[in-house]
Amino acid sequence: MTSADVPLTEAETDPTVRILDADGRIASSASAERYLPIVDALGDDELEQLYRDMAVIRAFDRQATLLQRQGQLALWPPSHGQEAAQVGSARAARAQDHVFPSYREHVVATIRGVDPVDIIKLMRGVSHGGWDPTDPKNGNTHLYTLVLGSQTLHATGYAMGIAFDGRHASGDPERDEAVIVYYGDGASSQGDVHEAMVFAVSYQTPQVFFLQNNHWAISVPVATQSRVPLADRARGYGMESIRIDGNDVLASYAVSKLALDDARAGRGPRAIEAVTYRMGAHTTSDDPTKYRTSDEERSWAERDPITRMRTYLEGRGASEAFFQGVDDEAAAFAADARTRTTQLEAPGRDAIFSHVYSEPHPLIDEQRRWLADYEASFEEGA
Repeated sequence: MTSADVPLTEAETDPTVRILDADGRIASSASAERYLPIVDALGDDELEQLYRDMAVIRAFDRQATLLQRQGQLALWPPSHGQEAAQVGSARAARAQDHVFPSYREHVVATIRGVDPVDIIKLMRGVSHGGWDPTDPKNGNTHLYTLVLGSQTLHATGYAMGIAFDGRHASGDPERDEAVIVYYGDGASSQGDVHEAMVFAVSYQTPQVFFLQNNHWAISVPVATQSRVPLADRARGYGMESIRIDGNDVLASYAVSKLALDDARAGRGPRAIEAVTYRMGAHTTSDDPTKYRTSDEERSWAERDPITRMRTYLEGRGASEAFFQGVDDEAAAFAADARTRTTQLEAPGRDAIFSHVYSEPHPLIDEQRRWLADYEASFEEGA
């Protein structure tokens, strides 16, 4: 069975929220009406930024894939095709919000301030985490999670802490906090996600569950995982859940903004299912030609989120100079990542002991001494 066995019209019918159709035109539908004022409030600069974010990260994503193929990285999870869902939701978050990614949210991390080479460090194997989530420059972005599903528990626990500390529902939008957690259709079948939703609803956490349904959990199609829309899983726990066209950056932005605003205001958790498609492999160790068809890939390529937004901006009068400038910026961004990746050095011996505990610990000190003595013994016998 493939995901193509379920007609796309069934997978994307209303109440799916779509603002931009595949041809880059505003698509007015009943499900989108409540979100149109949010989009109407965006100026040209903000709309162009959404396009720039998507185009730049795709260039970086392609460069990182090439770096892996050339032996510079151990692994790379491509985000090609999922840019709109990620960019819209990330731009909808406020500075004080906390972000819990899985391991494919490259543009979410960079929008929040994470250096893209810090992501590469993790995939190159020279860092245990990639970046310091407590560093203000990283925009409250927590670490990538390779044990998928567990990030929803981490996010729910943090959101419970926000609620217990009274850091939301004060009526001050500049102060109140929310959490957004990213996960995929495959992770949505894991127990951790369902346990997280139970606690989120029970404690009415200020939280948004953002599910990127990219149709494939490695080689398992979403049709095998669920006989109903994945948004219904969150509804089953009593959580308001909205299904969006995940290749529409405007829908992602508007729905995420309202959901996060509601969460901050104390209206409880929200869930979003972004119906999108993973155009690339699950990771660079995967071969998607073994389990999906070229017709399916071609069908989704026609709904490319970047092409869709470009057409919309062209209709609004964006100049060719703007698009050329974005292309130049994207090329420079990717080239810089390549240069700095090739300059990365292996970490020192002590790095393995860092960040195990937040404070000095006698057991870690003992292990550090043991390793130093062990390595020194080889030198003595030489």
